[in-house]
Amino acid sequence: MSYSQQWELESIYAGGSDSTQLSEELANVELQIQKLAQSLQADSITYESLHEQVSLVQAVLATLREAESFVSCLMAQNMFDKRAVQLNDRLKQLSAAYTSVLTQFDHTISQIADQQWERFLSQPELEPVAYNLNERRELAKHKMAPELEALAADLAIDGYHGWGDFYNTVVSRMSFKLEDGSELSAGQMANRLDESDRSKREAAFQQWEQGWSEQADLCADTLNHLSGFRLKWYKNRSWHSYLDEPLQMNRMSKQTLDAMWQAVEKGKQLLIPYFERKAKLLGVNKLAWHDVEAPLAASSTTMSFDEAAAFIIEQFGSFSKELADFARMAFENSWIEAEDRPGKRPGGFCTSLPKSKQTRIFMTFSGSASNVSTLAHELGHAYHQHVMKDMPPLTQEYAMNVAETASTFAEMIVSDQALLRAPSKEEKLALVDDKIQRAIAFYMNIHARFIFECSFYERRAEAPLTTESLNELMVRAQKQAFLDLLSDYHPHFWAAKLHFYLTDVPFYNFPYTFGYLFSAGIYKRALAEGESFRAAYDALLQDTGRLMVEELAHKHLGVDLTKPHFWEEAASLVAEDVKLFLELTEQ
Repeated sequence: MSYSQQWELESIYAGGSDSTQLSEELANVELQIQKLAQSLQADSITYESLHEQVSLVQAVLATLREAESFVSCLMAQNMFDKRAVQLNDRLKQLSAAYTSVLTQFDHTISQIADQQWERFLSQPELEPVAYNLNERRELAKHKMAPELEALAADLAIDGYHGWGDFYNTVVSRMSFKLEDGSELSAGQMANRLDESDRSKREAAFQQWEQGWSEQADLCADTLNHLSGFRLKWYKNRSWHSYLDEPLQMNRMSKQTLDAMWQAVEKGKQLLIPYFERKAKLLGVNKLAWHDVEAPLAASSTTMSFDEAAAFIIEQFGSFSKELADFARMAFENSWIEAEDRPGKRPGGFCTSLPKSKQTRIFMTFSGSASNVSTLAHELGHAYHQHVMKDMPPLTQEYAMNVAETASTFAEMIVSDQALLRAPSKEEKLALVDDKIQRAIAFYMNIHARFIFECSFYERRAEAPLTTESLNELMVRAQKQAFLDLLSDYHPHFWAAKLHFYLTDVPFYNFPYTFGYLFSAGIYKRALAEGESFRAAYDALLQDTGRLMVEELAHKHLGVDLTKPHFWEEAASLVAEDVKLFLELTEQ
């Protein structure tokens, strides 16, 4: 069967960025936000008024998510759609207004007496969202007064978030001059760090470091202001740790975080032979920072889009008929934008449309093995949303750490089968090396970021840090995370990495490692139990937006995430990949 490589958007809002239906919907959302605000002005709250407020909260949430997803699709498929950019600005304003009203809603429900609150939640209309409402109620008790929270949020737009946006300004002004006189942007230069020729790769890395050293003072100011704002905000909320917010956002405990990193430390030991062998293959005593992700073999196998679709559907079917049927439906209904054409933004994503009960996937497909893995990954995200499509909007708001569960799981299914079917030794080496690189990223690179941020926040509580101090903290964190296996490091990584400057998600690091290992543990269970695990897998995904991760794992897997055992088993899966790598590179 031949599948379209252009997605279908007309059934969501006809007319694209000129859609009158979308304009009318946004106008209606604005009225609903105003209605919710007026409802919260009442002196007393009844079950009827609470039910109406919860209905409005969810209706606005679903519409905003739908519209935001649609507009993100418009901007991704055509970076020059100026009307879509205007719509995006309009949505940001509506989201800010909604957040402000939600702050008042959270405060209101936090003031309801416990016994009355329990009676309210026992009613059948609210019981499905009881966990989410309780979560909002408890969090409101640990925040400032609603008017102060609203003021802080308003000031943050041009302050806190403004500093986050300033990082984009810094990056946009950077350019790297080559020997032939041509100039590259930061994004283009980053691609040269994966050069197969070591001398070229080393030269590119030195130029990369030099470029960021020239911007480092600006980046240091930015990072100091961002962290200073957060620490002041936390102090006024009487939060005692810089990890309180990221842990709360990811619905996990400090005990689970500690157990995960403890297991990662053990898992790192399994990677040492890989580092030693790769250094030998490159003819050096120790790998340099720029060698860690250097390609050792190139995969020459390519697939057409239709071949990739057939392969993915077949492999999904080996785990679950439902997963395979969903993927087939996504291809048949043109939910995937994969065409290789100018004007598209780079990268890939999956976005949810909760009102339409659909998803859309964006990528640029050129037929590589990496493209096939990316497609499987995004289809995993889409399946996660698919099994939640009939649930209340509040329960579909799952956190970053579990957001990667279904995507990584789907990718593992396909990548393992691709490795088994690889037609040559070179193909196998390229694929297994790619798998090990992912483990290194989550066990070491992400860990270095986490160690750095912890050290940074501890020092920043006393005073702003200089560029030299930030470099020192970064190298120290990298040495610890990489077991000092490298000959040199990346001092200005803290300046170059976007994730340190994102203001909507603090500590944009450990959730990645959580998601990778959590998926690996689930994948191991699926291999052992086969088809009988499918229903349990769907049920687990459905609960990702309404349980703490510890409760989620205990309910569906029978494991305790606060203890290292589950994490150690997941982290040990890399041993088989390292064994195969050593066999393939035996000389």
